[in-house]
Amino acid sequence: MPEVVVVTGASSGVGRAVVREFARQSPGVRIGLLARNEDGLEGARREVEAAGGEALALPTDVADAGAVEDAARRVEEEFGPVEVWVNNAMASIFAPLREITPQEFRRATEVTYLGSVYGTMAALRRMLPRDRGTIVQVGSALSYRAIPLQAAYCGAKHAERGFTDSVRTELMHEGSNVRITMVQLPALNTPQFGVSRNRMPKHPQPVPPIYQPEVAAEAIYWAAHHNRREVFVGTSSVLTILGNKVAPWFGDRYLARTGYGGQQTDEPADPDRPDNLFEPVAGDHGAHGIFEDQAHARSPQLWATKNRAWLALAGAGLAGAVSAVLLKR
Repeated sequence: MPEVVVVTGASSGVGRAVVREFARQSPGVRIGLLARNEDGLEGARREVEAAGGEALALPTDVADAGAVEDAARRVEEEFGPVEVWVNNAMASIFAPLREITPQEFRRATEVTYLGSVYGTMAALRRMLPRDRGTIVQVGSALSYRAIPLQAAYCGAKHAERGFTDSVRTELMHEGSNVRITMVQLPALNTPQFGVSRNRMPKHPQPVPPIYQPEVAAEAIYWAAHHNRREVFVGTSSVLTILGNKVAPWFGDRYLARTGYGGQQTDEPADPDRPDNLFEPVAGDHGAHGIFEDQAHARSPQLWATKNRAWLALAGAGLAGAVSAVLLKR
């Protein structure tokens, strides 16, 4: 039977790339597409159908728990039991905390954190009685190491990681076969930096090194089909997470010096451009942003993560061969 999948934030960026990856890798896949931007949803639907799958475009604000539940019900009515649920939707604002209103902070938190909570709840209501299914939380290296100018986003991703760990232990306690995993992403070339609310003097940019969203999509698809507690993507993510564990004080000082400039291009910000914090920005924005020339299309680290069992075997074999040679001598 074709796989049934739900992807939130499916209209653009990582979500759009994830939709394409499932359409490419899973023959005849049926995907429920959740996002606010109807133009982007329609574009994603056409791409799925062109690849031989089926898609249901469901304009949904994931900050509304009732709307998420309704969307989940619609997907199962149309396509059958959901097997994979990907929580990817996000909203953000680039600004120092002192320049963010309580309403803005709450909105970014509701979409990015509570959206994943509501999606998880809707998925579990359906997966637990069947005792099967996988929930993929799309996280970030920033869920371990926060940076300046993104307090709302970093706070939401930290919360999402804590929430996911809690739910995982509940599932383990119950002996459930439902699985929850989290994919921690690096900086990505997505439209986020052109549509998120911005109060910095210059245009926002991801902190290099930058990867294409297809790298993230590859990792998310793989995580949905392999039993891995957590997946780190990109050498920069691994180094950031490990570095924060060893010397968080160094990260504080380094980011205090470089975190502002590193998140801005040389181009002045347009104070009049629309943003998607409260309402979607019209148009189909696709998966990619404006940083094509700087973005890496491959991640050797992700390849190593996916093949770590094989690499461990090869390493053991090599060590054995070296030991044999040394013993002969």
